[in-house]
Amino acid sequence: MAEPQEPRVAVYLDFDNIVMSWYDRVHGRNAYSRDRQRLAEDPSEPELAERLGKATVDVGAIIDYAASFGTLMLTRAYADWSAPVNAEYRSQLVSRAVDLVQLFPAAAYAKNGADIRLAVDTVEDMFRIPDLTHVVIVAGDSDYVPLAQRCRRLGRYVIGMGVAGSTAKSLAAACDEFESYDNLPGIERPEPAPASRSRRGQGSGKGKGRSGAGSGASTDRDAAAASGQAPAPAAEAPAAASGTADAEDEVVELTEDPQEAATRLLQRALQLGDRGDSEWLHSSAVKTHMRRMDPSFSEKALGFRSFSDFLKANSDIAVLEETGHERLVRAKD
Repeated sequence: MAEPQEPRVAVYLDFDNIVMSWYDRVHGRNAYSRDRQRLAEDPSEPELAERLGKATVDVGAIIDYAASFGTLMLTRAYADWSAPVNAEYRSQLVSRAVDLVQLFPAAAYAKNGADIRLAVDTVEDMFRIPDLTHVVIVAGDSDYVPLAQRCRRLGRYVIGMGVAGSTAKSLAAACDEFESYDNLPGIERPEPAPASRSRRGQGSGKGKGRSGAGSGASTDRDAAAASGQAPAPAAEAPAAASGTADAEDEVVELTEDPQEAATRLLQRALQLGDRGDSEWLHSSAVKTHMRRMDPSFSEKALGFRSFSDFLKANSDIAVLEETGHERLVRAKD
């Protein structure tokens, strides 16, 4: 009898995306955009060096997580490795046998450079390596949604990974499974930044966070008009890099209580699963159904050691019965 094929995994990292997103997660929204110029000029400046140190990405944690799905066939990281911020990671990446793909910026910030190259390489690898079973996309940009969908159509199991608060909701939904970098073993979660008002409540909000001008620029123009002077032209803000919040309009919002969202997800899974002859469902099947509806669901991210603990904490809507090794659950009457 032929042995079942061992899963074979390919990992693709939009490195700028993960570095910038984690920097923003640690130091607050748009922190990287504010520090970009100084980081490009002299990242060894003591204050910047300290900030970079606190926001260092643990590449090993990402690779170890990917390896839990099967044998790593290839791991590629896409960035401009001549940039001082990225160059700091080269030894760490090389020691884990990561293939460093150099992206030479054709424009100021090489917008979408990594997105396109990464997508082209991934599709090529799927046709070139037919026994590739799993694709891990480390990014948070909604530009990768078509890539995730194409990988799934070609029969690959797609795992997405991004930083909480900087990941497009549509990308998480397009994957078979999604994990937040914040939840990986060994990653210390930063203190939550003060909640900002929703962009819907501020109008479009575009340019405000990136340029730092916001309503202040409008106030200056109004004052100039009142004095009879011609308003000075507003300085254009540089376009954001591909690694930052291209998906701002779909970024996973932290305004909703994650526990409440998970409870509603559990309720839907129980209602949809209660369609057979028995009202009792295997807890593992319920969790699988929840992950299908929301690939970003993780009971550990909510502070529970196991899915059973999560079910027990939601005893107002779910009844858990544990008999031996079997765990059954049903909706509470």
